[in-house]
Amino acid sequence: MTAADGGRGTGLPDGSVPWLHDLGRGIARQLYRPAYRLRVEGMDRVPRTGPVVLIANHSTMIEPQLIFGLLPRRSVFLVKDEMFEGAAGPWLRRIGQVPVNRGAPDRTALTTATGVLRDGGLVGVFPEGTRGAGDVSSAHHGAAWLVRMSGAVVQPLAVRGTLRPPEDTRRRLRPVVDVVAGEPFALDVERGRSGLAEATERLRTALADLVASVDATRTSDREEKQ
Repeated sequence: MTAADGGRGTGLPDGSVPWLHDLGRGIARQLYRPAYRLRVEGMDRVPRTGPVVLIANHSTMIEPQLIFGLLPRRSVFLVKDEMFEGAAGPWLRRIGQVPVNRGAPDRTALTTATGVLRDGGLVGVFPEGTRGAGDVSSAHHGAAWLVRMSGAVVQPLAVRGTLRPPEDTRRRLRPVVDVVAGEPFALDVERGRSGLAEATERLRTALADLVASVDATRTSDREEKQ
């Protein structure tokens, strides 16, 4: 196994291509700048080395791409397996992303992600498990399981502003999108399903609090401009 094929020391799963991953990050970093005014905060808080489980909210298909491009290090995301159908599948695999079955526990995906973490990589998870309003009202156990298996630090991250406003509201040209990384923290996940459930709730609360803080800032900004 060589660095060109991913694997140990690259922060990516086996079979991925590091230079393609880095190219993809560069594209994602610039892709939405013409459409949005990005306000990025807290990226200096993201640990540059060591295992990290990143948890983020997810309301549109734009958030994963923004996060992927703006993070200051390589990242491997658990991506719904439907996205790997068709022409996008080989590209996603080569840049190191991992397909996951959202409808049931996916041991293959979690095992691959655990290997990345044990190699010192960063794995991104959307705890809601599917797109919603991005309010993080529920969460699945995958992130907590990964933390328990790897001892990774947890990095919460919130993205707000990508959703279109209600139909009766005029959409502004290049709306502001906030991408905010919170403070990373350690999480002790106890044994058993109850331990996973308790840790998952702590993860959900941490992310929900960060999203609420970003929303409060956005509301304050709008009121000041009125």
